[in-house]
Amino acid sequence: MAIDYYAVLGVERDASTEEIKRAFRIIARDSHPDANPDDPAAAERFRQAAEAYEVLRQPERRARYDRGDTIDIGDLFGGGFGGLDDLLRSVFGDAGPFASDGARGRARGRDILVQTQVTLAEAAFGVNTEVSYHADRACSTCGGDGTAPGTSRITCSTCGGAGQVRVARRSFLGTMMTVSTCPDCGGVGTLVDEACDACAGRGVESAEQTVKVEIPPGVSTGTRLRITGRGEAAGFGVAPGDLFVEIVVASDERFRREGDDVVYHATIGLSEAALGTTVEIPLLDGGTDTVEVPRGTQPGWVTRVRGEGMGRLGRRGRGDMIVVADVVVPVELGPEEEDLLRRYAELRKEQPTEPSRWRKKARR
Repeated sequence: MAIDYYAVLGVERDASTEEIKRAFRIIARDSHPDANPDDPAAAERFRQAAEAYEVLRQPERRARYDRGDTIDIGDLFGGGFGGLDDLLRSVFGDAGPFASDGARGRARGRDILVQTQVTLAEAAFGVNTEVSYHADRACSTCGGDGTAPGTSRITCSTCGGAGQVRVARRSFLGTMMTVSTCPDCGGVGTLVDEACDACAGRGVESAEQTVKVEIPPGVSTGTRLRITGRGEAAGFGVAPGDLFVEIVVASDERFRREGDDVVYHATIGLSEAALGTTVEIPLLDGGTDTVEVPRGTQPGWVTRVRGEGMGRLGRRGRGDMIVVADVVVPVELGPEEEDLLRRYAELRKEQPTEPSRWRKKARR
């Protein structure tokens, strides 16, 4: 009974070449004999998947298979499975499906996270600042290559400067190639002949560093800015990590932030609320503006001053200033003030409590 190659790869019959390749990559990683040394069934799954991919990846061969023509399996990999390594390289690249990090691209240096505090106004408009942190950097004596002055690095004899070593072994599937990081040079391809005294050949030194940071308008607490390549250095041939600057926005006693808006509470008196008034409000940039409070304003009355809020992160424009009226009711009244309020209450037919005895005496 013929094998259903589409079912082997788990794809539809109208699958694209890229979908077929993607399916084979997944199966090859999961069932490769190197990853399953104690599972004979895995080797068979791998063989079938490789056979299915080799048939379906070429349009002419796939068309013959779809018509029901006979496919000579022995010719698929150049005679048996001796050419399977070429197939894997065409799918995974020279490193193969199980190459170490060094074979695929050496590890980076460690990322660094620092915090910096800004005021609410700086968060609104953006600011240029500096942050300092302690981390490894390229050695100032050898420039980061780890060699003593007047000397240079030499080519690694183990890998010939490639940074990778290949080991060929035979199995019932044919010749299999394993690619890994060179154990002597660590994937760099060169070695230190005479080490730098300052860094002992490591190519890095620990030092306090300072970086200028441009903080954009609209940041909030928790916003992280990434500065590529300013993290920790990790030696010759290895890219440094990145620096992440986390923003902390300090509280402001005048304003409360609500997203891109800021809220300001304006205190007005009882008569001002009843008769209307004009209040002066502070602005984030240090200036002031005036707001008209209409007659009959109730506690909690709100108005907006357009465009006087926070900058919008990554966008144009600014939020608004939300002004809230806090109507203050006096707690302590002088005799004259109380008399005026009681006369007002009579006109409004309101019924406040009677004054206490001592207040009556004080009014005589």
